[in-house]
Amino acid sequence: MLGTMARRSPGLVREITAAGHEVAVHGDEHRNMLRRFPGSAADDVRRCRDTLADLGGVMPTWFRPPFGILSYGALRGAKRAGLSTVLWTTWGRDWRKEATPESVTADVLRRYVAGGTVLLHDSDCESYPGSWRSTLGALPRLADAFAARNLQVGPVGEHGIRGAPSLTST
Repeated sequence: MLGTMARRSPGLVREITAAGHEVAVHGDEHRNMLRRFPGSAADDVRRCRDTLADLGGVMPTWFRPPFGILSYGALRGAKRAGLSTVLWTTWGRDWRKEATPESVTADVLRRYVAGGTVLLHDSDCESYPGSWRSTLGALPRLADAFAARNLQVGPVGEHGIRGAPSLTST
């Protein structure tokens, strides 16, 4: 989650964490970490972590940098904030104007590897307006494709742990 968006919808953060979902830091603002001074990048990570912990009542443990772009300041800031950095192994390219449920599904499955992490977006706050609809439309197709491959979806915290319910072969 972005800190700026979490502060706009604090009830949603509480609802998501109360339902037991894992909440991770995406930064306070959606800005390229390479274009920030190291201290500014670290502050951005910490500010988001603190916002999510305050609003959700659960301390986040994961950090995924905006655009997947790592920087020294962001990595150092994440480590100091007690966060593990995570990226993805496949994405649906769902932020694009041209995205459709079919293209999102095809893009995810084209690069998917067992035990992988899928990147999808649940809003269009930083992408093409309405792009979230393509993601939503792809979810049933992806669920069917994963089920056909005997895969299970699970939180990042269980990613890669043998026997844990995750997006790995069963």
